[in-house]
Amino acid sequence: MIITTDGIIPLHKQAGMTSHDCVVKLRKILRTKRVGHTGTLDPSVSGVLPICINRATKVAEYMSAYDKTYEATVAVGTATTTEDQTGEIIESSRPELFSKDEVKAVLQSFEGEIEQIPPMYSAVKIKGKKLYEYAREGITIERPSRTIRIVQVKLLSLPERNEVNGNVEFKIRVTCSKGTYIRTLAVDIGKALGYPAHMSSLVRTQSGPFSIQDAVTLEELEHVVEAGNLSDVLLPIEKALSIFPSVTVSYAVEQKILNGSLLEETKELSNPRTAVYNGQGECLAIYKPHPERQGWVKPEKVLKIQNRT
Repeated sequence: MIITTDGIIPLHKQAGMTSHDCVVKLRKILRTKRVGHTGTLDPSVSGVLPICINRATKVAEYMSAYDKTYEATVAVGTATTTEDQTGEIIESSRPELFSKDEVKAVLQSFEGEIEQIPPMYSAVKIKGKKLYEYAREGITIERPSRTIRIVQVKLLSLPERNEVNGNVEFKIRVTCSKGTYIRTLAVDIGKALGYPAHMSSLVRTQSGPFSIQDAVTLEELEHVVEAGNLSDVLLPIEKALSIFPSVTVSYAVEQKILNGSLLEETKELSNPRTAVYNGQGECLAIYKPHPERQGWVKPEKVLKIQNRT
C-alpha cells in the first residue's frame, strides 16, 4: 500500500545509521518518494529525527531551524581527532576530580550567544569542499567561527572518575540553536576546566516540538504500517509550525490565500513569519511582510492546495 497521507513521523534514529539511511529505509516502508529529514544526526548519535512525509516536505526548511536538546557525556582528560568517542586519541592528561560547583560554574559560562569553531570532521564546506574531506587527507585548515546560542546547559550527573581510562566524566543536557556542535562544546568545556576533553556519548532528546518520548524506531514503524495504523504515529503538519505565531482567517480570506494573494498587514500578521489557519485548524500558508510594499504581507509558502472542479 502506497502512503498518500501527509504528516511528520518523529523517528527514533538508532546509532550506526546515517540520516540518509533512515530516509531510504522509510521510502521503502511507506512506498513513497516524498520523504525528507530535518537536520542530520551523525551515524554514532541516536535520538529524535523528525521525518516529513509527502506534503509535509514543504515545511522541512522551517524544522531544520528548530532549537534542539541533547544529552551528552563529557569525558575530561582525553582529546580525539573527531572530538567524540569515534576518533583517535591525540592528547591525554589525568585531571583532578572536579567538584559539582566547579563544573556548574563552567557550564553556566557557556550559556547565551557564543562563538564556536566547527570541527574538522564536519560537513561544513570551505572553498567548495567539506571539512571532513580535508581531515581525511590529513589537512587542517583555518575555519571561521560562527555565532551560536546555548539556551541552557545543565549538569545531569556528578563528575566521576572512569577507572578504565582515568577520565573524569559527567552528563549534561544542552538546549541550543541550529548549527551547534555538542562535541565541540564538550572540548571547550574541557579547556575551561584546564584539560583536554571529548564527547563520549550523545542523544538528541528534542527537536522543536518533537520529543524522543513520542518517537518510534524503524522496526516499530514497520509493524505500525503493516497493521494499517500509521495514523497512530503520523503527526500533523500543524504541529511542526506551532513555533510560529498564528492567526485564523475567514472563509473569504482563505480563498484569497489559496490563490496566493497578498494580504493587508495587521497586528497579527506583522511578525517575521505567521502561520495562517482556516476555521478547521488547517495551516493554509506561511506569510511574511512584503519586502517592497509596505503595509502588505505575502505568502512565503502556500501549504494547502486549492480544490478545483
